[in-house]
Amino acid sequence: MSAKRPRAIRAEFAHFHRLQTRWTDNDVFGHMNNTVHYTLFDTVVNNWLINKGLLQLQRSQTFGLVVETGCRYHAEIAFPAPVDAGLRVGKIGNSSVRYEIGLFAVDDDQALAEGFFVHVNVDRDTHRPSPLEPNKRQAMESLMLG
Repeated sequence: MSAKRPRAIRAEFAHFHRLQTRWTDNDVFGHMNNTVHYTLFDTVVNNWLINKGLLQLQRSQTFGLVVETGCRYHAEIAFPAPVDAGLRVGKIGNSSVRYEIGLFAVDDDQALAEGFFVHVNVDRDTHRPSPLEPNKRQAMESLMLG
């Protein structure tokens, strides 16, 4: 059995975006339901893509489809606490990218949760994999650390 990986820390992420939790995020146990973490992951990635001019929702000829996801939960998150979502890129392929996300309490250095998802860049019309455009690749490389 392998040793448990330590929690991610803020310094391991290249970009941050503050997200506000919502009343509906909490479940009957009084904390954010596990499915909401994935919504936050998706929000920080797509917000970054849109703000960098790499994704125009109705017009981009290519866009990313999620083909794999995962999450490690370390501590509870609950409304009304805001969350800082850290973003980095772990790997870039010919037509794919692995985004890695850390969710942090505003004043905490250790992640409350860590997740990832893999986007495959696809053509809007065919939904078939398409090589990452040079401008996308360059922007994604800016999110790689080390």
